[in-house]
Amino acid sequence: MKRHLRALAAAGLLLTSSLVAVALGGSASADTLICEQYGSTVIQGRYVVQNNRWGTTAQQCINATSNGFEITTLNGSSPTNGAPTAYPSIFFGCHYTNCSPGTNLPIQVSQISSATSSISYRYVSGATYNASYDIWLDPSPKRDGVNQMEIMIWLNRQGPIQPIGSVVGTTNLAGRTWEVWRGSNGSNNVISYVAQSTTSSLNFSVMDFINDTRNRGAITNSWYLTSIQAGFEPWQGGVGLAVTSFSANVNGGGNPTNPPPTTPPPGGTSACAVKYTANSWNNGFTADVQITNTGSSAINGWTLNYNLPSGQTVTNAWNATVSQSGSAVTARNVSHNGSIAPGGTASFGYQGTLNGSYSSPSSFSLNGRSCTRN
Repeated sequence: MKRHLRALAAAGLLLTSSLVAVALGGSASADTLICEQYGSTVIQGRYVVQNNRWGTTAQQCINATSNGFEITTLNGSSPTNGAPTAYPSIFFGCHYTNCSPGTNLPIQVSQISSATSSISYRYVSGATYNASYDIWLDPSPKRDGVNQMEIMIWLNRQGPIQPIGSVVGTTNLAGRTWEVWRGSNGSNNVISYVAQSTTSSLNFSVMDFINDTRNRGAITNSWYLTSIQAGFEPWQGGVGLAVTSFSANVNGGGNPTNPPPTTPPPGGTSACAVKYTANSWNNGFTADVQITNTGSSAINGWTLNYNLPSGQTVTNAWNATVSQSGSAVTARNVSHNGSIAPGGTASFGYQGTLNGSYSSPSSFSLNGRSCTRN
């Protein structure tokens, strides 16, 4: 399971320091050694450094400095075809109810006028790990639990490891070319941007990556930025890895969400149409869904949202990643059908169980915009 499925710290694990012993959420006035599983401390009165050893019972210790942290002890290891052992990191925002002092996160994406950050890493050889910068977003202003969208920026990848999902292309952001991966870990969706060569520092606009993710249909401007984090995911080894500096600034004052349009958008009040064809029997059903782009510009990446009537549960799907929470269904494109040209279509289908009489969904929205019914 991925690092963000956090549990309470195991009894008996100690947080120790050569200078000071710090409990969860304490403040570091000098170098502070953290060995407790989910131990954390505050630096610069602004950022939280966390051990976040979620994937192993073996001891891991980090030394929080005035500018970042260093991994000093790492006894655990994980197979390279599975999840890493931990995500020791520094963050701004909120992570499982632990919010950095004075943060203005969560903040709605539409309200952000600028978001900038910088990060510097120190790497080691002979270990398997990635250096990952995480951007977390959710449809609600969430301060606890798992967010629905994770953006991962891989600045360094060492060993036979790879991001979640599969490659969907490349893009140019922050003055670099990135290989883009897209998938889900079962708890949240993930879009990863993998540097084409080892990058030890980055000074960039966080909004470049948020906007690219939005343009792929994974989020909308009504979603909330909840935290931005930088650290390492170690699989094997990694003592000496360090974040030597980190900064993050998120400023509000952006445009309000969903301002009323002054003129009708291209293609009328809706730029999409949905045809929903179902076949039902006593305790089950199948549905074929066809999306038509009725607008004048291409759709690059799509997310279709709708509600299933009571008693219907999706069990498996094809040609889309389909998830269900209560009655709410979210269907996202897969790699081969993410682009829909004007007048073009994309289709997917699924099977489900049925309890009671059958009826079809009444309304659909694509990338946050209402669709007509065919």
